Amino acid sequence: MRSFGTQGRVRPDRHYIVPRTAHVADFIARIRAGKYIVLFAPRQTGKTTFFRLALDKLVAEDPTYFPLQLNFEVYEDCTPIEFYGNLIEHIHEEIGNVFQKREQAVPEALAHFLEDTHLTNQLSLRRFFRQLAEFLKNYRVVCLIDEFDGIPRAALRGFLHTIRHIYLTDDPQCPYSVGIVGIKSITQLDYDRSISPFNIQDEFHLPNFTLEEVGALLGQYTDEVGQPFATEVIENLHKQTAGHPFLVNRCAQILTAELHIPKTEIISMTHFAQAHKQLLRERNTNIDHLRTNVRRDRRFEKMLLRIASYEKGLRFNPDDDLMDELVTYGIIKEGSDGMCEIVNPIYQHRILQIFKPTINGLENIYFSEDTGENFRDYLTPPGELQIERLLDNFQAFIARAGFRILQVPDTPQEYVGQYLLYAYLDHFVHVVGANMLLEVQTGRGRIDLLILHNQRKYIVETKIWEGDRYYQSGKAQLAAYLKLEDAQEGYYVVFDHRQHPESRVETEIIEGIKIRSYVIPVMQERPSAA
Repeated sequence: MRSFGTQGRVRPDRHYIVPRTAHVADFIARIRAGKYIVLFAPRQTGKTTFFRLALDKLVAEDPTYFPLQLNFEVYEDCTPIEFYGNLIEHIHEEIGNVFQKREQAVPEALAHFLEDTHLTNQLSLRRFFRQLAEFLKNYRVVCLIDEFDGIPRAALRGFLHTIRHIYLTDDPQCPYSVGIVGIKSITQLDYDRSISPFNIQDEFHLPNFTLEEVGALLGQYTDEVGQPFATEVIENLHKQTAGHPFLVNRCAQILTAELHIPKTEIISMTHFAQAHKQLLRERNTNIDHLRTNVRRDRRFEKMLLRIASYEKGLRFNPDDDLMDELVTYGIIKEGSDGMCEIVNPIYQHRILQIFKPTINGLENIYFSEDTGENFRDYLTPPGELQIERLLDNFQAFIARAGFRILQVPDTPQEYVGQYLLYAYLDHFVHVVGANMLLEVQTGRGRIDLLILHNQRKYIVETKIWEGDRYYQSGKAQLAAYLKLEDAQEGYYVVFDHRQHPESRVETEIIEGIKIRSYVIPVMQERPSAA
């Protein structure tokens, strides 16, 4: 039986796989046209799997194409001479592998040529390909270079110049087509910032899975095992991951292999909440990359929190180095309106967790001394959550804390209110056994916390004050969202960081939906002792 793959290359005989038929056809058409193709995307987004499967399909359809599948990852710390010396051995092995798969022996003359060839620099590489074309006259060589970022810096420009020269020559091209796969683009790798010698590239974009593709992927499991997924599960899985291939497969892996759900049961939203909770708490290679990347530069924190917290957002600028790095790492993207967006709710949730201090120093004053309440007191006897009382207490807690919120460690003052609300609710759901999902409606400025408990949804939206117009329009947006989620009431918390903030608590009926709104002043400086 196949499984959902999350470690290394996904293989059709072992794993469920999204065929990406239209994209494969596009890629094959570019190879047939002799294009030199580049795909630069974050790790674990399926690019290596896609290129290899597409190349296999091309060769199966037309064996006159001769694939050389190379990987530059191991060359990163090599000198140029070491790089070229090992590259010829790598190519030699790959040529042997191709003939072996075709149940053919390597032609004797070609074998001798490969044994006698030594590469030392880009000039010898150019001669090698020109001579290789004579031995493979009846083939069109397609060279796929994975982990291209590993190429030694000192060898980069010469290598690219050679590939460019081959592409522009009037002689029969060898390689006929080249695919370069990596994380950083050619211009990012071109460290001297001069014009790239590889301006012949044909960029290929491989998007995340669509909702339909996620459904088809999960449907393969259902067809094999007989266990269906509720439609709501498929929709929420896609929404929370935004179709990120690793996150989709990892969530499906938890649901089908780790929660031990009886195969006779439908996989429901209750199960999804468990899987989602695990995904938000576990360490895996993808999240480790995220943690490492958002901490590479202290300036990332302020930029990411501005994107997440302000509805006005931050305009995307492709020439901004910080934004460019975050795009490279697969953390932000340009939205359809030209504004920055965090790529999926799971990343946004984990980013808040990464930057949230483990101890904020205010946990002991969540409740006033004269009440002695704890989080379990916010459950009714039938087990329903009393969110209104819980948020009333949070508002009182912020007032009690006063200037002490400025002492929360490693926290930008502008976002301390949202940090504390997130920590407060995260503590609450843990104590009462609920689950909390992060809903991102626009990719910025609207952080909706969806709390699930006993088959009921509670939605809390949080923003930073940006003026009365944004405050009022936010209520209508929340009401519309609550209707989509089939909820009867919602909670709207806005943090006011102005010098003279205005505290508000309002309960209104908007479009038939009850909205409880809070405007909570957040102190920005310690009062003078005078």
